[in-house]
Amino acid sequence: MFVRGIRGATTVKNNEEKEILAATTELLLHIIAENQVVPDDICSVFVTTTEDLTATFPARAIRLMNGWELVPLMCSLEIPVKPSLPLCIRLMVHVNTTKTQKQINHIYLNEAKILRPDIVSKTN
Repeated sequence: MFVRGIRGATTVKNNEEKEILAATTELLLHIIAENQVVPDDICSVFVTTTEDLTATFPARAIRLMNGWELVPLMCSLEIPVKPSLPLCIRLMVHVNTTKTQKQINHIYLNEAKILRPDIVSKTN
């Protein structure tokens, strides 16, 4: 068994609570489906946002998901390097797994697909 990091990112159109929560939920659901993991497999989830997202903590969306109540979550700001993709939510899901690095499916949705075109073409 190994601890592997699963990366994911998405964007929203507006700095609105409902939109941020919905986008975070959508991204995490894609990550867990594509990697066949359940909350008990998760060590922790590190969540970052760009500095323009201030309406809510994206981790709230994860905390509201059934079975995710005990998963350790941490939110932080992305480093504001210019130019960077605005209105972006990123997840780093640390998971216990027997999969190799090559078997991990990283997920990039919406405008975040431009962050890793090499991965998007393979998985999304």
